[in-house]
Amino acid sequence: MASFSPSIHSSCNLKSTFLGEISRIRLSYLPASKEALLIKPVQCKESRIGKRPIEVPSSVNITMEGQDVRVKGPLGELSLTLPREVKLERQESGQLRMFKALETRRANQMHGLFRTLTDNMVLGVSKGFEKRLQLVGVGYRAVLEGKDLVLNLGFSHPVRMAIPDGLQVKVEENTRIVVSGYDKSSIGEFAATIRSWRPPEPYKGKGVRYADEVVRRKEGKAGKKK
Repeated sequence: MASFSPSIHSSCNLKSTFLGEISRIRLSYLPASKEALLIKPVQCKESRIGKRPIEVPSSVNITMEGQDVRVKGPLGELSLTLPREVKLERQESGQLRMFKALETRRANQMHGLFRTLTDNMVLGVSKGFEKRLQLVGVGYRAVLEGKDLVLNLGFSHPVRMAIPDGLQVKVEENTRIVVSGYDKSSIGEFAATIRSWRPPEPYKGKGVRYADEVVRRKEGKAGKKK
């Protein structure tokens, strides 16, 4: 009885024929040299925001150690760790410039994002930011009690919120709230938390809204015609 030992080449042919019969497609293979010609390199345009220089006031001190950036000014101190896709350099004029370290799509995204975050840190420790909110509704009011912000928003009990460290909150005429500080992200997060307790409803506009927010109003249901 003759023995049969198929070679590697014959097994590959059998596998290719089997796959072609099942999927009913014609299998074809390209040489490695031709496959390389079909692959096009990804070309990413430079971010319009990322290439803008960052102005640094004389009152702000910036320390860079590798990818770690520390910004210190009269209002406070902030730090940020940059991803490996971007790098920050100090120019002879004193300005800061953000550059891409890699030519990838993610590097193009990180370029504009971290340029904006770095600029926000410089502006925050030198000038600061603020967010204003407005309470609209009968009986809606806010008051400060120590380090807590107390809101009366129509619930059966008042809403008490602890003010985070580094933020200052002022209440004007019991219906206007001003959140200020040097960390823009913390300001926005705390202001969004205040608004989330009673977002403005679309019929009468009652609730907590940003001072510059436009609330789209809906028309109520019309009465039945007689």
